[in-house]
Amino acid sequence: MKKMIAGLCSMILMVTILVGCTKTQDAKISTDLFDVNWEEIVKESKGKTVNIHMWGGDDSVNRYMDEWVAPRLKETYNIELNRVPINDAKDMINKLLTEKEVGKTNGSIDIFWINGENFKISKENDLLWDSFVDKLPNYNTYVDKDALDIQYDFGEEIKGMEAPWGKSQFVFIYDESKIKNPPKSMEELKNWVTENPGKFTYPAPPDFTGSAFVRHALFETTGGYKQYLTKMNQEAFKNQSRQLWDYLNQIKPYLWRKGKTYPESIAKLDRLYENGEVWMSLSYNPVHAASKIKLGQFAKTTKTFLLDQGTLANTHYLSIPFNATQKAGAMVVIDFLLSPEAQMKKFDPKYWGDGAVLSYDKLSNDEKKSFREIDRGEVTLSQEILEKNRIPEISAEYVHEIEKGWMENVVKK
Repeated sequence: MKKMIAGLCSMILMVTILVGCTKTQDAKISTDLFDVNWEEIVKESKGKTVNIHMWGGDDSVNRYMDEWVAPRLKETYNIELNRVPINDAKDMINKLLTEKEVGKTNGSIDIFWINGENFKISKENDLLWDSFVDKLPNYNTYVDKDALDIQYDFGEEIKGMEAPWGKSQFVFIYDESKIKNPPKSMEELKNWVTENPGKFTYPAPPDFTGSAFVRHALFETTGGYKQYLTKMNQEAFKNQSRQLWDYLNQIKPYLWRKGKTYPESIAKLDRLYENGEVWMSLSYNPVHAASKIKLGQFAKTTKTFLLDQGTLANTHYLSIPFNATQKAGAMVVIDFLLSPEAQMKKFDPKYWGDGAVLSYDKLSNDEKKSFREIDRGEVTLSQEILEKNRIPEISAEYVHEIEKGWMENVVKK
């Protein structure tokens, strides 16, 4: 009997040691991901659920993630991707700030979709995990690390704390059966709006597209964008922005619902356009209109145009919070999203139509051919026209002041 008890104790001790070793090894991989190879990171990610928090206002984006990305992550890596839709990126930032304040180490966000002001706020408040991008095989293979839009996000140095995911450029959308000669400047737009009351509006900032529309108005009413590429002068901006508020208040009575209310999102503006309540929409995606036409949501007479002084273009990113529970899984998901296959599907208007971040020179001949063969739709402006009319995003500190000023000087007037 004593021998049986002794043997049983030995077995328990051995199992305890083995479990302890396994837990120690798991802990090491979880905390020292930069000290292990990629195969170990992939191994740890298997069987995990990765929560990605992202703006959920576009059906095309949601379908791409739910119907194309998620099944392939499950099949290839046994990763369950849980897309958590949010209305505003600031909701994610506020959530992380709260979790940091209360010392929550196992957060509910593993990946979040950000850029610009939200990246700057996250970086300044230590809400980001670490410089992780150089650990991603597809980033190292296909991304041009020397490109300025890969090194800087709205003027903020990235330092490897977010991975580029897609490229965008602002376009105006209109129905040519109702608008024969679309305006090519903000001054022409003002004239058109006053001549066609109720047929134009824009989403209320801080909606990303609505905020970008207001920045275009700022540039054209104050002498161009170049003056805003340097560090912000608060007093100078206060004086400059008066012309912007004057412009927006001049068109306000002629907007949809006489400017008494604004669509809360670009998705709402799209629905107004789809229903014929307004004759223009806006997008930070040049193929958005083509996608909507293919889905039967926009009229076939829909076209897109740019302003003569150009439109804003930028790169958007994915990052990992400081307290992400599944950091290994997050890295594997982001790396997959940077693969030529995933970028190619995202580039296709049938799925999303978002611009690719991969360097064309780094692709194989077959991959280049596949990209060239994707039909982006007749209403999508050519890459040549888009590139000739790109203007850079300004510093994120301006974005904050513009959005705050819009509320004080336009909404409350």
